[in-house]
Amino acid sequence: MTRLLLVRHAQSEWNAVGRWQGWADPPLSELGKEQARAAVPALGGFDAVVASDLLRAGDTAAILADALGLGPVAIEPRLRERDVGEWAGLTRGQIDQRWPGALDQPGGPHPPGGESPGEVFSRARRALDELGATYGEADVLVVTHGGVIRGIERHCGIEPAPLPNLGGVWLAIEHGRWELGTRVLLVDPDDVPVTVPRQL
Repeated sequence: MTRLLLVRHAQSEWNAVGRWQGWADPPLSELGKEQARAAVPALGGFDAVVASDLLRAGDTAAILADALGLGPVAIEPRLRERDVGEWAGLTRGQIDQRWPGALDQPGGPHPPGGESPGEVFSRARRALDELGATYGEADVLVVTHGGVIRGIERHCGIEPAPLPNLGGVWLAIEHGRWELGTRVLLVDPDDVPVTVPRQL
């Protein structure tokens, strides 16, 4: 069984000002770097670290991997955030103004020119199944994005709430079968490390 801890990256500069990111590539904010360092005591042991190819995930993963004595970080582009098309760089208020009601559509918003939730899940599933086949009996820390993690939760029958930076969920993969654990939080809102339960 491969146990993956799927974690949303630390705060980016665009997270800090409420801008939708998608495939845009802003770096971590200074708070984000502090969050990543603060998360280390909560992690325990891992055998490998994997990240999406976007800067905010890769830099979070690099901070965590260095502190855990692991590396190099393996990069997996299929774990990048959902492409939000024309909404990239916009705030929620700007989206509401230009596309009234679009953020409240049943089944979630559909950004013009962006990916559908099904497209995101399809590419992420292929990547995660390959990680399971590659790492075998291992615990792997996977730094990805909120949209990817929520898509996985929806596939597993959970309607997810928003996921904070450095929040995540355990996923066990064995012979192509998935078992989803409960959510975890590596730092609380005051940046105090918390313990990550290993339930799977």
